[in-house]
Amino acid sequence: MILADLGQLLLILAFACTVYATVVSLVAARRKHAGLLESSRVASILPFPILTAACLLLVLMLINGNFEVAYVTSVSSRSMPTYLRVTALWGGQQGSLLFWSWLSSLFIAFMLMRDWRYERDMQPYVIATAAVTLGFYLILNIFYESPFQKIWIDQFGVTSSSIFPKVGAELYIPPDGNGLNPLLRHPGMIIHPPMLYLGFIGLIVPFCFAIGALAVGRQDDVWIRASRRWTLVAWLFLSLGLVLGGRWAYDVLGWGGYWAWDPVEIAAFMPWLTATAFVHSVIIQEKRGMFKHWNMVLIILTYALVVLGTFLTRTGVLSSVHAFAESSLGVPFFVFLTVTLVGSLALLIWRWNTLQNDRVLSSWLSREGMFLLNNIVFMAILATCFWGVIYPIISEAFTGQKITVGPPFYERTTGPMFALMLLLMGVAPLTAWTMMSIKRLGQAIWKPAAFSLLGLAFALVTGVRNGYALLGIWLCTWAAAVNLYEFHRGAIARRKTQSVGYGLAMWQLLKRDRRRYGGYMTHIGIILMAIGIIGLELFQTETQGSVAVNESLTLQDYTMTYKTLHEYEADDGRLVTVATVDVYQDGEFVTTLQPRRDFYFESRQAMTIPGVHGTIEEDFYVLLVGWKDIAVEGATFKLYHNPLVNWLWFGGLILILGIGVASWPERREPMVLKTRPTTKAIPAAAD
Repeated sequence: MILADLGQLLLILAFACTVYATVVSLVAARRKHAGLLESSRVASILPFPILTAACLLLVLMLINGNFEVAYVTSVSSRSMPTYLRVTALWGGQQGSLLFWSWLSSLFIAFMLMRDWRYERDMQPYVIATAAVTLGFYLILNIFYESPFQKIWIDQFGVTSSSIFPKVGAELYIPPDGNGLNPLLRHPGMIIHPPMLYLGFIGLIVPFCFAIGALAVGRQDDVWIRASRRWTLVAWLFLSLGLVLGGRWAYDVLGWGGYWAWDPVEIAAFMPWLTATAFVHSVIIQEKRGMFKHWNMVLIILTYALVVLGTFLTRTGVLSSVHAFAESSLGVPFFVFLTVTLVGSLALLIWRWNTLQNDRVLSSWLSREGMFLLNNIVFMAILATCFWGVIYPIISEAFTGQKITVGPPFYERTTGPMFALMLLLMGVAPLTAWTMMSIKRLGQAIWKPAAFSLLGLAFALVTGVRNGYALLGIWLCTWAAAVNLYEFHRGAIARRKTQSVGYGLAMWQLLKRDRRRYGGYMTHIGIILMAIGIIGLELFQTETQGSVAVNESLTLQDYTMTYKTLHEYEADDGRLVTVATVDVYQDGEFVTTLQPRRDFYFESRQAMTIPGVHGTIEEDFYVLLVGWKDIAVEGATFKLYHNPLVNWLWFGGLILILGIGVASWPERREPMVLKTRPTTKAIPAAAD
């Protein structure tokens, strides 16, 4: 009980720091007072150690089984292993909000411990924006969803949870907890939420710098350079979170797929779309001094989508396997989203005329034009996803009926857009800055175009006749050929100038221009993922049947023979029913698989774990969906044949590696300001 009270006190103390930092930073900006600014900076850093202590307290209570705390009871139990009790920190609404606040304080602390010599005038507004954001989530932690609420029982035997007891109520300690949701015990789900959180929270950093630049009326791109690496790191974590989420769905949800166009999946995907557009667009501002208004709109929109995604996930507005239960967070989230979005856009409109581009777009057939077209495609996909997510809410508000939008809507509308994106991914690297003639573009295109026809020919030879598949394979081969060709051209040029081997030239190329060639690696990863998506979406087959022992089911060139079925109770409180099946391909034995179902006694929930035989070409995916009496050993299985699905996971790995290369620190070069700030900077505090 003392630990819970101490945890609540720490939350209040961290919130007080954010209030102080907000007020004092704005006063420092008005008075140009270096001492006050330093004080607000320290106050903004302090929530990190304070919230670290709060998280450690909650983890300690989870490990020790302090079941008088409502959150501990809801997500842990005595039968859970220690590592799951630790990860239960983000296994429920209240704990994950605390974890989110802690990660926010971590990002803010590291952001504010950097060198601010070039952004001194923006610093107070960056601090205020960051402190307000963290303060909002701490308000939710303290007043709405505290993880330190205790369980009380009144004289009528009715239990309730709150920080303080009601009159006549006593502390109640349940004998055991409910345990973590079985779906959250998978390794992918243990890692997936923190990765998404890191991605979401990291994107707040460039937003803070953008608001700081708008507040002081800066016309240069210093805010982009200062937040560039933060943006890339956040983009990396968000991408990793999405890939891990897809892998979790493939391994645990038992439907043979990775992406169901679930509303919460889309809520995480939408900020990725705008962040990806932003990552591409800021390159043009840095190199050509263009798209200044557009980049501000993109980062504001990205921040708003982060808040919106958190709102949709945590309020129970949308039905989803990924969402938390209904809560009282809807109103504060809606108010915060409205205020920040309206305030940010108002600030942008106020400073609109100060954001003058150094150049104008002279031709769509240019590197700048291709980047802009690429951004338009991203925004079109975003608009489709946003409408699909919001439409059920709108329909329920006006008709009283919630009309869901299923995968066919998204696939039909976004499919052509993704195809156009692959086409542009191949054209853009070949274009020149400012303007390019069609003749010169044709000279640059013909080699990779000829190579792309080989991929199309290979698909035809192997029996592919689906028109959509042929188009997709050609586009993937085309885009891959261009990006690999750019690597080859760079390596050949460096080999000639440096007189080194091809492999060393390639390595030096990566070290010399990490952003460019890391970007090409990222493109290649997306292309490989696209091949996996084409294989699974267009060529997946399935069958289901009930068989007795030694009987078989056949799908494509695979045959599954059912051998045994047995049950046992595991030490962690689950009943495991596991089947043993032999798998044959073209009549030859391949492997033995053991699909199973785990039933958790505490939560009264089951989880289906497939048996999978995977190769570079395909997965043979077996689910145990039902059975008769164990002694009889008759069972029902569902089989999936998933062509090329492992290209999706391999491509995801290349994608993450490419982003990592692009964001890897380089030697810091002196920052040259193209335009002086329009406001007087606050002098640095004396050491």
